[in-house]
Amino acid sequence: MDDTDLKLVAALRRDARASMSDLALSLGLSRATARTRIERMTARGDIVGFTVLLKEDVAQAPVRGLMMLEIEGRGTDKVVHRLTGLPEVQAVHSTNGAWDLVLEISTDTLEALDRALFAIRRIEGVTRSETNLLLSTRKAKLR
Repeated sequence: MDDTDLKLVAALRRDARASMSDLALSLGLSRATARTRIERMTARGDIVGFTVLLKEDVAQAPVRGLMMLEIEGRGTDKVVHRLTGLPEVQAVHSTNGAWDLVLEISTDTLEALDRALFAIRRIEGVTRSETNLLLSTRKAKLR
């Protein structure tokens, strides 16, 4: 992607519903050029999709945290399967380093977070954990 493509993607991230005319005008391009570039980036796989986000998709629970887990032996698949069924677990990330998994967790209260952490620690195969509360978010990437 060249600089113009990157600017076009940035404009789409700000407002994916912007008209082709508005996108083109903001970047000093013709409508045909803006459309062609978007189509080219989509065909190449640089843009992999477009989506609709609902209010509940982006509403954040007031209590959020990251939980790092160490998994015993080869039990990661079973642990991930259990974690993905918990409503408090928003995302499960595999990682390298000291921790095997990093979880994004959100709840409405600290008490609910405590219950979720307790339940996760009791999953067979989880040997160690560390949790950090998220106090504020400066920039979040929407899924």
